[in-house]
This record gives sequence, structure tokens and C-alpha cells, in this order.
Amino acid sequence: MSGNESVAARAAAQAERAGRLRALHERDGAFVIPNPWDAGSAKLLAAMGFEALATTSAGYAFSIGRPDMEGAVTRDETFANARAIVEATELPVSADLENGFGDDPASCAETVRMAARAGLVGGSIEDASGRRDAPIYPFDLAVDRVRAAVRTARTLPFPFVLTARAENLLHGRIDLADTLRRLEAYAEAGADVLYAPGLKTPEDIAAVVKAVAPRPVNVVMGLAGAALSFDELQHLGVKRISVGSSLARAAYGAFLRAAHEIRADGTFTYAEAAVPFGEINAMFRR
Repeated sequence: MSGNESVAARAAAQAERAGRLRALHERDGAFVIPNPWDAGSAKLLAAMGFEALATTSAGYAFSIGRPDMEGAVTRDETFANARAIVEATELPVSADLENGFGDDPASCAETVRMAARAGLVGGSIEDASGRRDAPIYPFDLAVDRVRAAVRTARTLPFPFVLTARAENLLHGRIDLADTLRRLEAYAEAGADVLYAPGLKTPEDIAAVVKAVAPRPVNVVMGLAGAALSFDELQHLGVKRISVGSSLARAAYGAFLRAAHEIRADGTFTYAEAAVPFGEINAMFRR
């Protein structure tokens, strides 16, 4: 295959994945989009039959020994990991693009362009600044940032699914009215999916779904205090259910419990609950 043919083939494959991701948001009912943190976890999720994947900034940061939400992972590192996840399976992948890796709308636009070059077919831009003194961007700037990301997404040769995130609840600003105001403005700015991580009650989730209808809403499960089922979320009108860093944290939780047993008790019973070598090896062989 010539260079031009390989470029064309990659473009066609990306467009096909983008179409599948868009279709998931347009069909009836909800779907789960789990969050791998590396190529291996992506392959395992694909083998289990999930239809799409979304990256997790926290899961990736933890895997390379860094904290999340503190600017400790660069944009280039994020996209290198995202590309590895994209190439690990044939599933469509949306990325956690954090705050667009910059305060200004132009940074958000460039991040969306880079996401497309990495093979991604969707991504989220959040309104959290990463600064402790002012954790949430002012309203007008936040809307301009989403608008710039949407404008760039619309120039791509495939239907990039742009998610806009209102981060109030994750940063101690328990202000549903402002969260709804922001999500409504992001929808008007053209965001394809709306997302307010930290929603926990059916009443608050229903309010978000109603406020931005008919745009689809993403809700994250796996956070402390949020224990609604797939059926309950679907009944509330939620379209997409992600799990953030909770799969990575579950894996690390098992690791830490096993290491504690070795260190504190000098026993190794944790291995009884570990996935058998042959089983996981066969999943990676596929």
C-alpha cells in the first residue's frame, strides 16, 4: 500500500468510527462508554463487547506516577496515550481533553485539531481552569472556549462528537442553577453532548436532561455517593454513561490490597482472586 493509499485508508477508518460513535448517541436508549487508561485496558474492554471507549486523564496520570487535575501531564503525552488506545482496538474513542490544555479559546481549538490527528473521533472540553484560587472559568470565557472547540470540530472531515463539561460540582461549587446555565449555553454554542460530572441524585440528573434536551447527556458513575443503575439512568433520559477513573482505581485498589497483604501479613492469598494467566493472555492474543 502506497503512502497516499495508507493515509486514505486511515481517514476512511476514522470516518467509519466517527459514524459509529455518532450513531450511538442517536439511537434509542442509553449506552455505556467505559474508560480505559492504556492500550491493555482498552483491549480488555473491547473483548468484553463494549461499543465505544473514552479515555480518562486521571487513570492515565496514575499509570505514569503523576497526579490528576494539576497540569502534571502534557498535551503531547495525553495524545500519545490516546493514540495507543485508538490503535489497540477498532472501537471509536473519545478523549478526556481536560481544559483544552490552555485558558484561551485558541488552545481549545488546537487541542481538537490534535485530537483528530491522533485518530480520536470525539472529546470533551471542561470549564475547570486547574487553578486552586479560581477553579472554574468565568461564564463568558467558558462559552467562548466551547464555541471555538465546536467551530474547529465542524471543519473536520468526519463528525467529531464534542462534549462540553461543567465542572462546578467536582470543585466544591454545589450550584445547580449555574451548572444548568452553563450547560444550556454550551448546548447553544453547538456542543454535541453535555456533561456535569458529580451529579448524584435522580432529581438533579433529570433537571440537566430537561435543560439541554434534545441534546444527549453524559453521566459518570463510579464516584462516591452515586449509585444509580443503568436502567435508572436510562429511565431518567441519560444517553451516555461513563465511569471516569473508577476502573483504574478499582484495579489499583486490588493491587494495593494485595501488596498490603504481602507487606503486613506475609501471605499471598490475593492470587486466588486474580484473573488466571491463561485467560488474560488469551484476551490479549485476540
